[in-house]
Amino acid sequence: MANDMDEEKKTGISPLFLMPLIIFGALTILFAAMMFSDRDPQELPSALINKPAPEFKLPSVIGLERDGMPVPGFQHSDLLGQVTVVNIFASWCAPCRAEHRYLMDLSKDDRFQIAGLNYKDTDVKANRFLSELGNPYDRVGFDTGRVGIEWGVYGVPETFIVDEKAQIRYKFVGPLSEASYRDVFLPELEKILNEAK
Repeated sequence: MANDMDEEKKTGISPLFLMPLIIFGALTILFAAMMFSDRDPQELPSALINKPAPEFKLPSVIGLERDGMPVPGFQHSDLLGQVTVVNIFASWCAPCRAEHRYLMDLSKDDRFQIAGLNYKDTDVKANRFLSELGNPYDRVGFDTGRVGIEWGVYGVPETFIVDEKAQIRYKFVGPLSEASYRDVFLPELEKILNEAK
């Protein structure tokens, strides 16, 4: 017993003492590798890709109009029969404001519908936001957060492309920029539209 203690004193540091330092070092290296890798944070994997969209039924945003007509709420059955771009947005979301012009551009194309999921917002603020920037949506559902969770929303904005069979085919996380809109989102949308023909 005395020999074991003498041996530990001779080597200086116990292996048990080094273990947390080794684990911390390995985790630091792993974290740094992930941060500086070429992975695009916009392409977070989604368990819902190529799966049916969740069942849901959301009320409309009270008072919201487009071309003088009330904008209806949004539910699962609205996804059937044509390709749908589903945009998760909120008036309090600065990146939503930044990407809004790309949604307005999409609204000029009648080969698909655009549905908005107004996330954790208020009717008044959503109306003000869309009155100021324009309303690209054919329908908007007011969500307190539950439906967003079912769709696997990490945060706003997020934009999905759902095919005519209500299968989620693509998910873009974060705001669309000029480059991501032109080089990533539009090609994905065109591919899905061509498959739907």
